[in-house]
Amino acid sequence: MGSCPQLALQAATSKDPVTRMSTPLIELDDLHFSYGSRRILNGVSLTLAEGKVTAILGTSGCGKTTLLKLIGGQLRPNRGAVRFRGQVVHEMNTGQLYRMRREIGMMFQQGGLFSDLTVFDNVAFPLREHTRLPERLIRDLVLMKLQAVGLRGARDLFPAELSGGMNRRVCLARAIAMDPTLAVYDEPFAGLDPISLNAVAKLIRELNDSIGTTSIVVTYDVSESLKVVDYIFLLSEGVVVSQGDPASLSASQDAYARQFIHAEPDGPVAFQQPAPPLASDFRFSTPVARP
Repeated sequence: MGSCPQLALQAATSKDPVTRMSTPLIELDDLHFSYGSRRILNGVSLTLAEGKVTAILGTSGCGKTTLLKLIGGQLRPNRGAVRFRGQVVHEMNTGQLYRMRREIGMMFQQGGLFSDLTVFDNVAFPLREHTRLPERLIRDLVLMKLQAVGLRGARDLFPAELSGGMNRRVCLARAIAMDPTLAVYDEPFAGLDPISLNAVAKLIRELNDSIGTTSIVVTYDVSESLKVVDYIFLLSEGVVVSQGDPASLSASQDAYARQFIHAEPDGPVAFQQPAPPLASDFRFSTPVARP
């Protein structure tokens, strides 16, 4: 297998290059999904370009995280399909689903580090779980990933000892520990100070290009997304309302794109949720005149 840890990992998690080139990595075809009577997705169709960083933007509650759960097979669509290299995800059996998930690195919205494991063991977890690499190679791989995110010196700390920015960077190191085919970042910039936010955004771009993965960034942070992504899909009311590269969307005259990209208060996306008239919820009476 050789002494190089990266070569060892590639041998342990190899993918068929012919298959990768023959079909798009991820395709969403007329995807519909509801939680009970509440409709979330109303016919989302999109294709992710392999080797690129793609952003899925939209307001809170527009279905971004639900979309990720459908891609990962945690949810089944009411209609339509998600395809991973041409295979419908919700039709996969358990073995096929697990094999697909081993090719996906996930940075969770809430972090999701194991509180009773050190930084080192958190990053090592997927390598120990999904490969048979010897511990000495796992050690080298983990230290390489931590070096990439600037936290090799924090390997013996526990999550409770980390700042918010450090926690995010450990989550990023764990997400790319296996050199995944697909790296998914769910709200990676949430709660970060400007310095940490810029560092995480830069790392996502650099790591995507260095390991040749395909990345999805799901966020509502427009300014950072425009700096690092190759292509953007803008969701609203359960459908893709606008799409394009950062430059074209920034200059777009589309009403949805203008409101979201430029943070305009007035536009197709209403601030107020639909509600009955105020008079039906509050009792108004004529003020009594004082003597």
